[in-house]
Amino acid sequence: MAVKLRLARGGAKKHPFYQIVAADSRYARNGRFLERIGYYDPNVDPPLVKVRQDRLAYWLENGAQPTEVVKHLVQKVTVES
Repeated sequence: MAVKLRLARGGAKKHPFYQIVAADSRYARNGRFLERIGYYDPNVDPPLVKVRQDRLAYWLENGAQPTEVVKHLVQKVTVES
């Protein structure tokens, strides 16, 4: 099972809200996931990103691969913290 850290879209039309989730790479984008580890809200200024660092570290240590967007968001959060 290949685990990916990726975004799952929610919210209304033209007002997206994203959850950062750990999911099997075979699951659909907004389908089943293993764990919710954070969220990203691009609708506020500045965009809001919250990530549970302990769970992020757990998944990365166990071989989960972040997507490019999640990798960028996580780097941004760790630089600001």
